[in-house]
Amino acid sequence: MSEYSVEKTKKYTLKLRSLISELPPVCSEYFRGIEHTTGIMSRYGYAVDLKTFFTYLLGTDLCDGCKSMRDIDIKIIESVDTNCIECFMEYVSLYNKDEEESDELTVNGERAKARKLAAIRSLYKYLYKKQRITTNAPSLVETPKLHEKPIIRLEPDEVVNLLDTAENGEGLTQRQKLYHQSTAVRDVAILTLFLGTGMRISELVGIDMDDLNFMSNEVKITRKGGNEELMVFGQEVRTALLNYILVRETAIPADGDEKALFLSLQRRRISVRSVEQLVKKYAKLAAPLKKISPHKLRSTYGTNLYRETGDIYLVADVLGHKDVNTTRKHYAAMSEDRRRLAAEVVKLREDEPHSPASVPENE
Repeated sequence: MSEYSVEKTKKYTLKLRSLISELPPVCSEYFRGIEHTTGIMSRYGYAVDLKTFFTYLLGTDLCDGCKSMRDIDIKIIESVDTNCIECFMEYVSLYNKDEEESDELTVNGERAKARKLAAIRSLYKYLYKKQRITTNAPSLVETPKLHEKPIIRLEPDEVVNLLDTAENGEGLTQRQKLYHQSTAVRDVAILTLFLGTGMRISELVGIDMDDLNFMSNEVKITRKGGNEELMVFGQEVRTALLNYILVRETAIPADGDEKALFLSLQRRRISVRSVEQLVKKYAKLAAPLKKISPHKLRSTYGTNLYRETGDIYLVADVLGHKDVNTTRKHYAAMSEDRRRLAAEVVKLREDEPHSPASVPENE
C-alpha cells in the first residue's frame, strides 16, 4: 500500500473511531464484524449515515428516556419497524443537521437517501445474522427509485481541445497564465493519465515516484478497498509522464511528501480538490457546455475503450469494476449509435430493392 493510502487509512480510522464512540454500543461490534470485508471509506460513510439515523431515532417515542445515542440498546434497535424507517426516509429529504441553526437545511436526493438506507440495512443484516435481533425491518423497505443521470463524456475533438488547452494555456486569465507556466507539464500529464487509463482520482493522487516502471509501461495503483494493482499505460501516457518526470526531478518536495509523484505549487502531494479544480479549469474552455470532472474523464476513457474493442469485460477489468453492470454506464451514451448500427446490419431484401415504379403493371 502506498504511503498516501496508509496516511489516508490512518486519518479515516481515527475519524471512524470518534464516530463509533458516539453511536449505540452495539455499533462497535458491528464495525469490528465488517472490518475485513469493507474498506475504511465505506465504513466511515456507514458511520456518518448511522449517526443521522440514530439522531433521528432519539426524537421518537422509541427512545423515550434516552439522553444520547449511547443509551439506545439492542431492544430499541429491534423495535424499529418499517413505518419508522419510512418516516426517517421522508425526514432526510429535508432536515436540520444542527437543530441550533434551523435555517441551515440539508437536502437529500434519491441517491443520498438510498445510501442511508443501505447503511441501516447493513447494520440490521449483521445483527440479524448474529442472532442479536429477530426482526429485520429495513430489509422490507423499498429502495428509493434511482433515475438514470445523463451520461456526460468528452467527444474525441473535445479531448484534443482539453489537452491542447492544458498545454498552451489559451483562454486562461492573466492570473491563471502566471501559474500555468509552472504547472502546464504536470497538468498535461494528469489529464493524459486520466484519459489514457481511466484511473480514479484517488488512485492518481496516491501514486508515488517508485510506483512507475517505464521499462514495462506500468504504474502501481491502490484500488478501492486497498488492493494494489499494476496498470499498463500506452505510449501517449508514457510520453506525458516522462516529460513531467524531467520537471518533477528538479523539485524539492516538502517534508513528508518526498515520494509523491504529483506535487502542488506548495511542493506537497497534490490533493483531490486541486485535481478537481484543474480539470474544471481546462474543461470549461475545451467543452464549455459540459460539466466535466475527473470521473467524467474516466467515463470518457471507458466509452472510448468499449468503442474500440467492443469488449465490456475488458473495460470492466481495466476500470477495476467487480460487477460488469457498473461498467455499462460508461458506454450507455453509445446505445443510440449502436441501435442505428443494428438498424442497418439486418437486410430484409437486396441492398437496392425495386422501387414501386419498376414493378410491371401486370404484376
